[in-house]
Amino acid sequence: MDLKELRKEINSIDDQVLKLLAARRELSRRVIELKQSGKMPLRDARREEDLLAQRIARGRELGLGAHLVTRVFHEIIDDSVRAQQLILQKGLNQDESPPERVAYQGVEGAYSQLAAHKFFGAAAEKIEFAGYATFQKVVESVEKGASDYGLLPVENTTAGNINEVYDLLSSTKLSVVGEEIFRVEHCLLALEEVPLSSILRVLSHPQGLTQCARFLSHLKDCRRELFADTAMAVQKVKEDGDLTQAAIASEEAGRLYGLKVVQRDIADQRENFTRFFVVARKPIRVDARIPSKTSIIIATADRPGALNSVLNIIAANGINMTKLDSRPKPGSSFEYLFYIDFEGRVEEDRVTKALAGLRGVSSYLKILGTYPMEMRGKTRPPIQSLLVDPKPEEERKQKKEGAAAPASDSKVETPCHLARREAVPEGSVFRVRDVEIGGSEFVVIAGPSSVRSEDQLRKCAHLVKECGGKLLRGGCFRPRMSRSSFEGLGMEGLEILARVGREYDLPVVTEVVSPTDVAEVARRADVLQIGAPNMQNFSLLGEVGRVNRPVLLERGNTSPVEEFLAAAEYILEQGNHQVILCDGGIRTFEPRLTLDLGAIPILKKRTHLPLIVDPSHVSSEKDLVLQWALAARSVGPHGMIVEIAPDSEEAGGDGTAALLPEDFAELMRGIYR
Repeated sequence: MDLKELRKEINSIDDQVLKLLAARRELSRRVIELKQSGKMPLRDARREEDLLAQRIARGRELGLGAHLVTRVFHEIIDDSVRAQQLILQKGLNQDESPPERVAYQGVEGAYSQLAAHKFFGAAAEKIEFAGYATFQKVVESVEKGASDYGLLPVENTTAGNINEVYDLLSSTKLSVVGEEIFRVEHCLLALEEVPLSSILRVLSHPQGLTQCARFLSHLKDCRRELFADTAMAVQKVKEDGDLTQAAIASEEAGRLYGLKVVQRDIADQRENFTRFFVVARKPIRVDARIPSKTSIIIATADRPGALNSVLNIIAANGINMTKLDSRPKPGSSFEYLFYIDFEGRVEEDRVTKALAGLRGVSSYLKILGTYPMEMRGKTRPPIQSLLVDPKPEEERKQKKEGAAAPASDSKVETPCHLARREAVPEGSVFRVRDVEIGGSEFVVIAGPSSVRSEDQLRKCAHLVKECGGKLLRGGCFRPRMSRSSFEGLGMEGLEILARVGREYDLPVVTEVVSPTDVAEVARRADVLQIGAPNMQNFSLLGEVGRVNRPVLLERGNTSPVEEFLAAAEYILEQGNHQVILCDGGIRTFEPRLTLDLGAIPILKKRTHLPLIVDPSHVSSEKDLVLQWALAARSVGPHGMIVEIAPDSEEAGGDGTAALLPEDFAELMRGIYR
């Protein structure tokens, strides 16, 4: 069979896939019709977990990895849930006619237009999208009935609130009826792929320039010019035909106007999202089965404790507040309006009671609207479904979950006030994207000691994801021990680590060894690791203590527990309270390190900080590393970090017994079974 025939067969299979997706969507529509009449819940989390576990098992029988199956499953379920939500909302708001015209700020190709297309989904093909020069014009278009809906950006994860929009919301009669959270991927666009050194002028929206300030600071003698919209800046570069000019905008805008990508992913923060409000002339009702939010504006009375009264009322009614911001009240000096988002619908009893209470302690209260939450939770596959069953002769019997830290009547005092258990008696739990460290679930972090190539790291990430690991670890900066030792790929390796982590939806961990690198590493990595040799490098500890990133602090191999906690205390004192302790072994009479298993229950008793173990340096023999790992698991840490390698050529290259794929799979089976 030649290439042409193969491609023809692939096209035929793709067509079948599309038909099956359409058939599945139709079945989902029929399901929601039954749920609608019977008042059944929209989602069944347990069923989705079981279904995903079955799909993973079936996929493996067909030669498909768990990561691919999970990604496809998430997309299908999200599409199904969104379609079912639309049907429920249509039934609840029957007087609403389909949108014909949607207003946004900017021109074709702007992020606002892209977000509008995403929000309205399949219906977008029948909608006219109208760009306006300003946010004010967007609001006026909807208020006057020229547009059915308007899309307004309200906040960005890098640049913060869009204050002009919040000021408009305080005065308009429009209601918020939806939200869209859109990933912003800024690119530097020019007429040709020119060197960065030749760029003398960069054009973009003020928010775009702010979000890429760090990147722009490295362009020498380069002027910045403000435009009303990112796509308008792209238009201007195209019209001028000047090779020294560039625009910051989306890659889609570049394709639309014929510009080339000079550099991708230039925002200061890797996770760069903009949140949009969808506004309309009338409020909507939200079905009780759809997770929802309500946004309000409130002004407190001018008396001590007024804001505290507001927060107490919200908390007393069991309402989860998701946002609190303040803005100066227009036309007043040093008087403020507070913008609050919380989970719940205005029709709920608890929300009705809360709003009644808020009216009693405020001088002004405006309900912006109740709307469905954009973030629809993703089903996480049970870790047991990711464990590959071994051959019968290879299976080892493992003991059940290890014992908790033993109780003791004697009280051990520690001078570390922030780190000690009494500071957070229930224990601290830190969220790294969708992963909780310190909670009830045992978390495994794995990856190569050193990032050597993208191919190597991609193989490791695939292994971590397939076997149920939660975070990807990779070393990018290696202290040079000799002339021949590998120093690491540095920032290039960090870029690879961040890119592969995004591809496999794994938060990434990397070691930082220099105080001057902390800020740059924190932009790309989700967790900063402080290696054992740097446990008492107070310059480095001070720098990581001033960034808002979890810190994985390794215990020095000659340090007692009190010195370990003192190092953690130093980080906490700088303001960063997200410290994760890691015990990787201590010096004893043996040539290698020995895991101090007795220290784990002691640390769990003395500190509220999460604790993980690293068994990778205790032996050059993989079998012993596996035994140490399972022994450590039995004394109750919150997680484990292990070094893995994609093949035998790279295993042990950094003086450790890196686990091969079959070894890592065996370890995960032992841990979770």
